[in-house]
Amino acid sequence: MTFPHFDPVFLRIGPLQFRWYGLMYIIGFIAAYFIIKAGTKKKRLPLSKDDVADLIFTVALGVILGGRLGYILFYDLQVYLAKPLEIFAVWHGGMSFHGGLLGAVAAGFYYTRKKQIGFYDIADVGFTAAPVGLFLGRIGNFINGELYGRVTDVPWGIVFPGAGDLPRHPSQLYEAILEGPLMFFILWLVGRRKHPAGVVFWSFMGLYGLFRFTVEFFREPDAQLGFVVGRFSMGQMLSLPMLLVGCGMIIRLYRSDARSR
Repeated sequence: MTFPHFDPVFLRIGPLQFRWYGLMYIIGFIAAYFIIKAGTKKKRLPLSKDDVADLIFTVALGVILGGRLGYILFYDLQVYLAKPLEIFAVWHGGMSFHGGLLGAVAAGFYYTRKKQIGFYDIADVGFTAAPVGLFLGRIGNFINGELYGRVTDVPWGIVFPGAGDLPRHPSQLYEAILEGPLMFFILWLVGRRKHPAGVVFWSFMGLYGLFRFTVEFFREPDAQLGFVVGRFSMGQMLSLPMLLVGCGMIIRLYRSDARSR
């Protein structure tokens, strides 16, 4: 299959360019606002509409700063040490999900301490909305023709521009489906039942770790890194701890809840 032609810029106004990838971020945060607002109302958390908007802004800032810093540290440190001004050249790309996740968690901790609300109470609601943003982000990657998969002979393999003449796995779409609607459905099912606080949050961590670790077997490793440990990529090395810690924390929460009864 030939990669469909997508213009990564959906709107041009003079020298200004508005890209689909950036639009996906905006739509994701807007969707998160409505999902979190509904979730906090259902759980009767003391947050107004303005409080939810402040939370989204704080977490969005954490995602952007953490994502950029994570990419620099995990994926291309030597380049940025040699050219430190490139750190600010965000239009050249370079965002790390794992860095963005750490930034989001740190921002969430800051916000909940300021509001004197339990972190898990907010995290369980907030991370239910995360799959929407992940789905949109991966669709943005596909539109940009980036983060494509490894060479394959499957019928749905796609020849991506700039990736040679051989068809490759559309790994962005694999991730979009797994990290988007499938993860959202699972977290929604978990959230419907009564669980100890934090189970939804750690379920997200474990599920993302599992899905990302699996898809990385089909995704082309980052050119500047290749495989970092044996046949494992950097994405897998960062995702495996999420799977293990997520599962371990869920078990711990259930045991603590059982002891407290």
